[in-house]
Amino acid sequence: MKILQLLLFTMFSGLLGAQTDVMPVTSAVTIDGELKKWHKVTLTFEGPTSSENNTYNPFLHYRLDVTFSSGNKKYCVPGYFAADGNAKETSATEGNKWRVHFTPDEVGVWDYNVSFIKGSNIATNSNTSSGVSAEYMDGKKGQLNIAPSDKSGNDLRAKGRLQYVGGPYLRFAETGEYFLKAGADAPENLLAYADFDGGYKTDGIKDELIKKWEPHVNDWKAGDPTWQNGKGKGLIGAINYLASKGMNAFSFLPMNIAGDDRNVFPYISYENYERIDVSKLDQWEVIFEHADKLGMFLHFKTSEVENQGLLDGGDLGIQRKLYYRELIARFGHHLALNWNIGEENGRWEKNHKTPWQTTSQRLACAQYFYNNDPYHHLVVIHNGQQFYDLLGPESKYTGLSIQTTLEDFGNVHSTVLKWKRLAKESDKKWALAVDEPGDHRYALTPDKVNPTHDNARQNALWGAFMAGAWGIEWYFGYEHEHSDLTCEDWRTRNNMWEQSKYLLDFFTKNEIPYWEMEPSDEATLNNDYVLAKENVCYVIYMKMGSKSKTVLSDLNGSFNLRWFNPRNGTFVKGSQRMMADSNLIIPVPPSDQNKDWVALLSKI
Repeated sequence: MKILQLLLFTMFSGLLGAQTDVMPVTSAVTIDGELKKWHKVTLTFEGPTSSENNTYNPFLHYRLDVTFSSGNKKYCVPGYFAADGNAKETSATEGNKWRVHFTPDEVGVWDYNVSFIKGSNIATNSNTSSGVSAEYMDGKKGQLNIAPSDKSGNDLRAKGRLQYVGGPYLRFAETGEYFLKAGADAPENLLAYADFDGGYKTDGIKDELIKKWEPHVNDWKAGDPTWQNGKGKGLIGAINYLASKGMNAFSFLPMNIAGDDRNVFPYISYENYERIDVSKLDQWEVIFEHADKLGMFLHFKTSEVENQGLLDGGDLGIQRKLYYRELIARFGHHLALNWNIGEENGRWEKNHKTPWQTTSQRLACAQYFYNNDPYHHLVVIHNGQQFYDLLGPESKYTGLSIQTTLEDFGNVHSTVLKWKRLAKESDKKWALAVDEPGDHRYALTPDKVNPTHDNARQNALWGAFMAGAWGIEWYFGYEHEHSDLTCEDWRTRNNMWEQSKYLLDFFTKNEIPYWEMEPSDEATLNNDYVLAKENVCYVIYMKMGSKSKTVLSDLNGSFNLRWFNPRNGTFVKGSQRMMADSNLIIPVPPSDQNKDWVALLSKI
């Protein structure tokens, strides 16, 4: 009988499958980071020793969650297996460190309570009661004493978390200021970088697309981060350059298996979607953390058209839940980001090898982030398929990522207006961004091909914002060097970064209440773009071509008129005081009347 009992015990222990060592019931915790509001605080626990390839999968069969609470605020934050705790430097694949990142949004004492359970696929199971205690840090409690932030300027830690607040514009929680974004939508394979860990760089699969970002190495500055004896300078320098041009956003694919490039993925191989490459993602975090300090918005495009159905056939199954959970656990603490369910998502004319995502699948993906992202970052989706099927009350999307199709960007303004109208009619208060203006072949060409970018400036840049978009990201097309897949030098579009910065400065430095304004093109009889807060403030964008007097109706009182040149970012010296009595007549611009101009009309 004793032999039988011993055999049964051994079999049961094998089914739990954990470690050969006897597990202790306590675990040491290390707390890293500045204990300040909006700063990343990292809790690292000593847990069971495991590895990326352990038979008992540390990514699926353990679940680490830490609940942080202060007053009436409570955040349940997912954690992850961190190998030796320093994998970005050591390239470790095994260890006993388990980690959680948290960005507190209140000064004072925060309590934390640790849950660490195990069980088959427990990490992706919403019914956590199906797991059992994994001991170690399970049940551990503690406190954090959080001080105010000491940051200033563009550093996101001075501004707080960028939040979707139920309207067309996002707002920083600390300062209360609204946010307009402009930046790079290309290259989509930004993370296909030679300095990151992984064998994908020399495996013969699209190796010619691996990036070194050499043109930006000199943009790296003393004191900037690196890893493994100086790696990372090219990509860190590239982000420095983009920020130096006044841009505040860039996008990237975290996973492009089966896509156009195939060199970016969070896994240890192309074939296994249940094993995470710990050191590579630690190195990604170095990039993202540096971007936070520069005030950059992170656009996570979680899939592309070719691989939207790669995980679970498009369903919200074990593979997809694990992918999303790991993204949230490792990167959800960043202060300004959105989760994009799919670039060119859904069923449309482009052929690819994996299944289309259906409406129910598209809805399920957004629901997962709604249920599991403790910070409720903006959740968007990109066309591909148009967004009609997402207008219902069950949709948890809070924004749209819009792509257009014309080489001259001529349908950007009308497309934003269309989705703004349809969202309103469906009681959706979506935040709309134009994240791929133009056609797939050319879009934003290099400066040496088109130095003035007149169509891009008029139709895309001003066209988007004057229709009520909160942001734009520039896509580079495929027909020129430094394309959407090959770009390693953002200086090739320097002139457009500058023109984009002119627009950002115009709206943010001139007391324009754009978050309270509505597209009002009907306010004039000309072919103008108009953004208005009725009888208070009007922005009138006059496109290139002959100009005539502009008449605004239903105005009264005294207004101040200033002329802004969107081509060089300057105001014409002086202003004109105007009186309105039902109508107000704005004269033609003071010079270059065949060029584009902006009239800023503010009530005195």
